[in-house]
Amino acid sequence: MSGENDDLLSAFYPGMNPQTAKEISDDDLLTSVQIKVQESLAAKQQFFNDYGDILVQISRTIADAYKAGGRLLTTGNGGSSCDAAHLALEFLHPVTAGRQALPALNLTADVSTITAVANDVGYRHVFVRQLLAQAMPDDVLVIFSTSGNSDNLMAVAQKATELSIKTIGFLGLDGGELQQSGRLTHSLVVECDSVHRIQESHLVAYHILWDLVHTLLANHRIAREIRL
Repeated sequence: MSGENDDLLSAFYPGMNPQTAKEISDDDLLTSVQIKVQESLAAKQQFFNDYGDILVQISRTIADAYKAGGRLLTTGNGGSSCDAAHLALEFLHPVTAGRQALPALNLTADVSTITAVANDVGYRHVFVRQLLAQAMPDDVLVIFSTSGNSDNLMAVAQKATELSIKTIGFLGLDGGELQQSGRLTHSLVVECDSVHRIQESHLVAYHILWDLVHTLLANHRIAREIRL
Protein backbone atom coordinates (compact mmCIF):
# COMPACT_ATOMS: atom_id res chain seq x y z
CA MET A 1 0.00 0.00 0.00
CA SER A 2 2.84 2.37 0.84
CA GLY A 3 4.27 1.77 -2.62
CA GLU A 4 1.04 2.95 -4.21
CA ASN A 5 1.07 6.05 -2.02
CA ASP A 6 4.66 6.75 -3.02
CA ASP A 7 3.69 6.49 -6.68
CA LEU A 8 0.83 8.92 -6.19
CA LEU A 9 3.05 11.37 -4.34
CA SER A 10 5.64 11.20 -7.09
CA ALA A 11 2.95 11.85 -9.71
CA PHE A 12 1.74 14.99 -7.94
CA TYR A 13 5.22 16.20 -6.92
CA PRO A 14 7.72 14.96 -9.53
CA GLY A 15 10.70 16.53 -7.77
CA MET A 16 10.00 14.89 -4.43
CA ASN A 17 11.44 11.60 -3.28
CA PRO A 18 8.76 10.10 -0.99
CA GLN A 19 11.45 8.33 1.04
CA THR A 20 13.05 11.64 2.02
CA ALA A 21 9.93 13.79 2.23
CA LYS A 22 10.36 14.32 6.00
CA GLU A 23 13.80 15.80 5.42
CA ILE A 24 12.58 18.73 3.32
CA SER A 25 13.78 21.99 4.84
CA ASP A 26 11.97 25.31 5.20
CA ASP A 27 14.32 26.71 2.55
CA ASP A 28 13.16 24.01 0.14
CA LEU A 29 9.53 24.91 0.83
CA LEU A 30 10.26 28.62 0.43
CA THR A 31 11.83 27.91 -2.95
CA SER A 32 8.67 26.02 -3.90
CA VAL A 33 6.57 29.05 -2.87
CA GLN A 34 8.67 31.36 -5.01
CA ILE A 35 8.46 29.04 -8.01
CA LYS A 36 4.68 28.78 -7.73
CA VAL A 37 4.31 32.55 -7.40
CA GLN A 38 6.39 33.09 -10.53
CA GLU A 39 4.34 30.48 -12.39
CA SER A 40 1.14 32.19 -11.30
CA LEU A 41 2.36 35.63 -12.36
CA ALA A 42 3.57 34.32 -15.71
CA ALA A 43 0.24 32.58 -16.40
CA LYS A 44 -1.70 35.75 -15.60
CA GLN A 45 0.58 37.96 -17.68
CA GLN A 46 0.25 35.71 -20.71
CA PHE A 47 -3.50 35.39 -20.23
CA PHE A 48 -4.15 39.13 -20.06
CA ASN A 49 -1.80 39.81 -22.97
CA ASP A 50 -3.86 37.38 -25.04
CA TYR A 51 -7.36 38.17 -23.80
CA GLY A 52 -7.40 41.74 -22.47
CA ASP A 53 -9.44 42.96 -25.45
CA ILE A 54 -11.91 40.09 -25.06
CA LEU A 55 -12.36 40.99 -21.39
CA VAL A 56 -13.31 44.52 -22.46
CA GLN A 57 -15.85 43.11 -24.94
CA ILE A 58 -17.33 40.90 -22.22
CA SER A 59 -17.69 43.88 -19.88
CA ARG A 60 -19.72 45.70 -22.55
CA THR A 61 -21.88 42.63 -23.14
CA ILE A 62 -22.73 42.37 -19.45
CA ALA A 63 -23.25 46.12 -19.01
CA ASP A 64 -25.59 46.16 -22.03
CA ALA A 65 -27.52 43.24 -20.55
CA TYR A 66 -28.05 45.13 -17.31
CA LYS A 67 -29.13 48.25 -19.19
CA ALA A 68 -31.72 46.14 -21.01
CA GLY A 69 -33.09 44.75 -17.74
CA GLY A 70 -31.24 41.44 -17.81
CA ARG A 71 -29.30 39.63 -15.13
CA LEU A 72 -26.06 37.74 -14.74
CA LEU A 73 -26.38 33.95 -14.40
CA THR A 74 -23.35 31.92 -13.33
CA THR A 75 -22.50 28.23 -13.20
CA GLY A 76 -19.67 25.70 -12.90
CA ASN A 77 -18.68 22.40 -11.27
CA GLY A 78 -16.47 21.74 -8.26
CA GLY A 79 -13.94 24.50 -7.66
CA SER A 80 -15.41 26.37 -10.61
CA SER A 81 -18.77 26.43 -8.81
CA CYS A 82 -17.00 28.49 -6.14
CA ASP A 83 -15.96 30.97 -8.84
CA ALA A 84 -19.56 31.04 -10.08
CA ALA A 85 -20.75 31.83 -6.56
CA HIS A 86 -18.04 34.44 -6.05
CA LEU A 87 -18.82 36.30 -9.27
CA ALA A 88 -22.56 36.37 -8.55
CA LEU A 89 -21.87 37.69 -5.05
CA GLU A 90 -19.66 40.48 -6.38
CA PHE A 91 -22.58 41.87 -8.37
CA LEU A 92 -25.25 41.21 -5.74
CA HIS A 93 -23.29 42.74 -2.88
CA PRO A 94 -20.68 45.24 -4.13
CA VAL A 95 -18.05 45.99 -1.51
CA THR A 96 -16.98 49.31 -3.04
CA ALA A 97 -18.92 52.35 -1.86
CA GLY A 98 -21.14 53.90 -4.52
CA ARG A 99 -21.45 50.77 -6.65
CA GLN A 100 -25.02 49.62 -7.09
CA ALA A 101 -26.23 46.10 -6.31
CA LEU A 102 -27.05 44.27 -9.53
CA PRO A 103 -29.12 41.10 -10.01
CA ALA A 104 -27.16 37.89 -10.37
CA LEU A 105 -28.19 34.27 -10.01
CA ASN A 106 -25.77 31.47 -9.15
CA LEU A 107 -27.16 28.25 -10.65
CA THR A 108 -24.92 26.13 -8.42
CA ALA A 109 -26.45 27.42 -5.17
CA ASP A 110 -29.70 25.46 -4.85
CA VAL A 111 -28.66 22.03 -3.55
CA SER A 112 -32.26 20.76 -3.38
CA THR A 113 -32.89 21.55 -7.04
CA ILE A 114 -29.55 20.19 -8.20
CA THR A 115 -29.93 16.89 -6.34
CA ALA A 116 -33.58 16.50 -7.37
CA VAL A 117 -32.83 16.99 -11.05
CA ALA A 118 -29.72 14.78 -10.85
CA ASN A 119 -31.72 12.04 -9.16
CA ASP A 120 -34.77 12.24 -11.44
CA VAL A 121 -33.35 12.92 -14.91
CA GLY A 122 -29.55 12.97 -14.59
CA TYR A 123 -26.73 15.32 -13.69
CA ARG A 124 -26.44 16.51 -17.28
CA HIS A 125 -29.67 18.47 -16.78
CA VAL A 126 -29.05 20.17 -13.41
CA PHE A 127 -28.31 23.58 -14.94
CA VAL A 128 -30.51 23.23 -18.03
CA ARG A 129 -33.65 22.82 -15.92
CA GLN A 130 -32.79 25.95 -13.95
CA LEU A 131 -32.06 27.90 -17.09
CA LEU A 132 -35.42 26.94 -18.57
CA ALA A 133 -37.20 28.12 -15.43
CA GLN A 134 -35.17 31.24 -14.67
CA ALA A 135 -33.69 32.72 -17.82
CA MET A 136 -35.01 35.87 -19.46
CA PRO A 137 -34.09 37.10 -22.95
CA ASP A 138 -31.59 39.78 -21.87
CA ASP A 139 -29.74 37.64 -19.33
CA VAL A 140 -26.07 36.67 -19.75
CA LEU A 141 -24.80 33.23 -18.69
CA VAL A 142 -21.21 32.91 -17.41
CA ILE A 143 -19.77 29.37 -17.40
CA PHE A 144 -16.64 28.45 -15.45
CA SER A 145 -14.78 25.30 -16.51
CA THR A 146 -11.07 24.58 -16.22
CA SER A 147 -11.33 21.79 -18.80
CA GLY A 148 -14.20 22.97 -21.00
CA ASN A 149 -15.42 19.39 -21.28
CA SER A 150 -18.13 19.00 -18.63
CA ASP A 151 -21.26 17.43 -20.07
CA ASN A 152 -23.69 19.47 -17.98
CA LEU A 153 -21.97 22.70 -18.98
CA MET A 154 -22.05 21.74 -22.64
CA ALA A 155 -25.77 21.07 -22.22
CA VAL A 156 -26.52 24.42 -20.57
CA ALA A 157 -24.47 26.26 -23.19
CA GLN A 158 -26.49 24.56 -25.91
CA LYS A 159 -29.77 25.48 -24.21
CA ALA A 160 -28.63 29.07 -23.78
CA THR A 161 -27.89 29.20 -27.51
CA GLU A 162 -31.39 27.90 -28.26
CA LEU A 163 -32.86 30.56 -25.98
CA SER A 164 -30.72 33.30 -27.64
CA ILE A 165 -28.99 34.06 -24.33
CA LYS A 166 -25.45 35.39 -24.60
CA THR A 167 -22.94 33.00 -23.04
CA ILE A 168 -19.45 33.65 -21.70
CA GLY A 169 -16.88 30.98 -20.91
CA PHE A 170 -14.06 31.20 -18.38
CA LEU A 171 -12.00 28.22 -19.52
CA GLY A 172 -8.60 26.56 -19.17
CA LEU A 173 -6.19 24.23 -20.99
CA ASP A 174 -7.18 24.57 -24.68
CA GLY A 175 -10.80 25.48 -23.91
CA GLY A 176 -12.03 21.95 -24.56
CA GLU A 177 -15.34 21.13 -26.20
CA LEU A 178 -16.95 24.36 -25.05
CA GLN A 179 -14.37 26.43 -26.89
CA GLN A 180 -14.81 24.34 -30.04
CA SER A 181 -18.60 24.18 -29.88
CA GLY A 182 -19.44 27.62 -31.22
CA ARG A 183 -21.94 28.01 -28.37
CA LEU A 184 -20.09 30.80 -26.55
CA THR A 185 -20.55 34.47 -27.36
CA HIS A 186 -17.16 35.20 -25.77
CA SER A 187 -14.53 33.02 -24.14
CA LEU A 188 -11.44 33.54 -22.01
CA VAL A 189 -8.99 30.64 -22.06
CA VAL A 190 -6.10 30.33 -19.61
CA GLU A 191 -3.85 28.18 -21.78
CA CYS A 192 -2.15 26.36 -18.93
CA ASP A 193 -2.22 22.77 -17.65
CA SER A 194 -2.37 23.71 -13.94
CA VAL A 195 -5.89 23.92 -12.52
CA HIS A 196 -4.58 26.19 -9.76
CA ARG A 197 -3.00 28.68 -12.17
CA ILE A 198 -6.17 28.62 -14.31
CA GLN A 199 -8.45 29.41 -11.37
CA GLU A 200 -6.09 32.10 -10.07
CA SER A 201 -6.22 33.81 -13.46
CA HIS A 202 -10.01 33.49 -13.60
CA LEU A 203 -10.26 35.17 -10.19
CA VAL A 204 -8.26 38.21 -11.27
CA ALA A 205 -10.18 38.39 -14.54
CA TYR A 206 -13.63 38.49 -13.01
CA HIS A 207 -12.59 41.01 -10.37
CA ILE A 208 -11.43 43.26 -13.21
CA LEU A 209 -14.60 42.46 -15.16
CA TRP A 210 -16.75 43.52 -12.20
CA ASP A 211 -14.96 46.87 -12.09
CA LEU A 212 -15.26 47.41 -15.85
CA VAL A 213 -19.00 46.70 -15.83
CA HIS A 214 -19.59 49.18 -13.03
CA THR A 215 -17.48 51.76 -14.86
CA LEU A 216 -19.69 51.35 -17.93
CA LEU A 217 -22.81 51.64 -15.74
CA ALA A 218 -21.56 54.65 -13.77
CA ASN A 219 -24.12 56.99 -15.31
CA HIS A 220 -26.87 54.40 -15.70
CA ARG A 221 -28.88 53.43 -12.65
CA ILE A 222 -30.55 50.09 -13.17
CA ALA A 223 -34.30 50.34 -12.64
CA ARG A 224 -36.03 47.04 -11.93
CA GLU A 225 -39.67 46.17 -11.95
CA ILE A 226 -40.95 44.88 -8.62
CA ARG A 227 -42.99 41.75 -9.20
CA LEU A 228 -45.66 40.83 -6.66
